[in-house]
Amino acid sequence: MPSTLTETSPAATVANLKSTGMPPTPRAEIDAAARDLQNAKRAWIAVSAAERLKLLAEMTRRTLAVADRWAALCTEAEGLTPGHPAWGEEAMVGPYFMLRNLRLIEASVADLGAGRKPRIPGRVRRLADGRAAARVFPVDIWDRLFYTGVTAEVWMEKGVTPENLASTQAVAYDHPEDPGAVCLVLGGGNVSGIAPQDSLYKLFVENRVVLLKIHQVNEYLGPVLAEIFEPLAKRGFFRIAYGGTPEGAYLANHPDIDELHITGSDKTYDAIVFGPGSEGQARKERDQPINPKPFSSELGNVSPVIVVPGDWSDSDIAYHAENLVTQFTNNAGFNCNATRVILTWAGWPQREKLLAEIRRLLKAADLRKAYYPGAADRFGRFAAAHPEMEQFGSPKREELPWGFISGVSTANENDLCFTMEAFCGISCEAPIEAASPAEFVAAATRFANDKIWGTLNVTLLVHPASRRDREVGKAVERAIEDLRYGTVAINHWAAIGYGVIVTPWGAYPGHPRNDIRSGTGWVHNTLMFSRIEKTVFRAPFRVLPKPVWFLTHKTANRLTSKLGAFEAAPSIAKLPGIFALALRG
Repeated sequence: MPSTLTETSPAATVANLKSTGMPPTPRAEIDAAARDLQNAKRAWIAVSAAERLKLLAEMTRRTLAVADRWAALCTEAEGLTPGHPAWGEEAMVGPYFMLRNLRLIEASVADLGAGRKPRIPGRVRRLADGRAAARVFPVDIWDRLFYTGVTAEVWMEKGVTPENLASTQAVAYDHPEDPGAVCLVLGGGNVSGIAPQDSLYKLFVENRVVLLKIHQVNEYLGPVLAEIFEPLAKRGFFRIAYGGTPEGAYLANHPDIDELHITGSDKTYDAIVFGPGSEGQARKERDQPINPKPFSSELGNVSPVIVVPGDWSDSDIAYHAENLVTQFTNNAGFNCNATRVILTWAGWPQREKLLAEIRRLLKAADLRKAYYPGAADRFGRFAAAHPEMEQFGSPKREELPWGFISGVSTANENDLCFTMEAFCGISCEAPIEAASPAEFVAAATRFANDKIWGTLNVTLLVHPASRRDREVGKAVERAIEDLRYGTVAINHWAAIGYGVIVTPWGAYPGHPRNDIRSGTGWVHNTLMFSRIEKTVFRAPFRVLPKPVWFLTHKTANRLTSKLGAFEAAPSIAKLPGIFALALRG
């Protein structure tokens, strides 16, 4: 097995792997792990920045060493053909994101060790209401090269101004007297990088020791993650447990667990906090939890895309049709940020052209193994609710077709398309009647805010000519301000807010525990802000070279490996190989 991210043969890599499940951790071992963490939680607070930097460097080395094995295990479990460009997905969302996260946390910890708050790489400006907006992306010259023209600002809550912004950073490091806490991280099973990155956040941003319960869907990754986190485990700051619902429930209510974090379903959150069944629902309505422990969460979304009408060329339509189709076929549709509702202007002359190109791409798209539990049932529910749903592809065993529902009426606010996260390869298009493009943008913003379930992320596609139009441009800026989502992205898939790591990822703030929707709290957020409203991304209408995650990218399976190696140790010498593959994508 190679020890670095390299262009090895995927077939050869998978041939030596077995992704067998792990037996549930016995209760006695769970008790011992939780007790060890309780005994170590105060010691973690006292670990110096210099020691933390050594730990992070060792974790980076270990992540690079297991990167090929990590990606190959995932692609085997998801039934991807060796050598298929979609192999690049797993190299990206697993080791590449982890390596970037480690590098950015290391920079912030180094700043703290030097006696200052994490350095904000761009300017901090004052919004019209006095709040601070901090430009956090691009982080460095490498980001400017890889994400040309893309920027991100973090908009703060009211009361956070440019003058007091620094006081909201790294607040966990301001209290050395903190007794610490043990946090149970219930890992997400759909994306392999979720569990380790959530653990990193709790450890290095919030100063909590972590007991990670691996999700049963990808518990085969447990030994890989154990290798990466071994430096922390040896000192008692990290433990891993395996199992299903019984083990999760036992851990969530364990007396030695102080706090909880989950990436998953709002139904799971509700069952933990209020209990299952009708009794749990009644307690939820009364806001009487059976588990009142502090609980952060990221719980999914019916993610909308607002297509701002304009005079698009045929190549514009082709580009953004692929942008949209990528957003709900990536990872077989098992993403919380997958596009579920495409909002269009009913009067847009090019609406049918865009829909036709989406259909063409879906006909050509390879089907994927529906590996996440319940996918067939969810697909069936949408097919029953919308018998007009178009289905693309000829599914083999364990596969589902791609589903697309066009022309969904926004008059039916309770439609499944707007109220339930499909969590499989289904998306819909919903046209909105409006007198003008500017009025459409306002109406789409209201609909996204008030009628579509969730507050995690939203995307707007806006042609440069539309941005320059006085009325439409003003409407778009109002929408950016008014949209109640944790990430608002212009022209790029809002999942970029998850992928660049420096930006906070989570729901729009303010959900009470008995109406949790997309969750509460943040992850990633490597500049360690604590009073965040949302992140705003702005990108060119079209990006060259083609984004590595696009459906038809030809070299993604090789390019993502090089990107991961670059994150581990950035170097000008590595750029020619990266750009050569990127340009051939």
